[in-house]
Amino acid sequence: MESLFTYGTLMCEDIMFQVAGHCERMSQAQIRNYQRRCVRGEDYPAIFYCPGSQVQGVVYTGLSNSAMQMLDQYEGEQYQRVRLAAEMPDGSAYPVFAYVIAPACLGHLSERDWSYEEFLQSGKQRFLQDYPGWFHSKG
Repeated sequence: MESLFTYGTLMCEDIMFQVAGHCERMSQAQIRNYQRRCVRGEDYPAIFYCPGSQVQGVVYTGLSNSAMQMLDQYEGEQYQRVRLAAEMPDGSAYPVFAYVIAPACLGHLSERDWSYEEFLQSGKQRFLQDYPGWFHSKG
C-alpha cells in the first residue's frame, strides 16, 4: 500500500474517490522545496522543484497498486510520480508519492500561484464538467 501527497484537485475527497476509489485521508501536510502554479488555461495546478518554497496539501494512505495505476492515468504524461517526504503537522517526515510536472511541460505553467480556496469557489464545478470521463461510480 502506498501514500500520496495531493496538492490540487485531488485534495477534494469526492474527486479522489471518483478517480481512485479511495478516500482514506490521513492528514494535512506540506512538501518543502516545491512550488505550486496554475497550469495555463486549466483549473488544476502542478508543482515543480523550487528551493526555499513549500506547498500545502493532503496525504492519503492505503492506496493499492490498482488505485495508483488509476491515478497515473488520471495525471497523464504531463506529470511524473516521484517519491518525496511530506512534512506532517508534528514536524515528522512521511514517505509519499507526489505528481510533479514533467520537465518538458514546465512551459505549460503560468506565473500565477494556484489557490485551493479559489478552486472550491469557482473552478471545481468547471473542472467536473470538463473532465467527466474520469468520474464514475466505484462499487
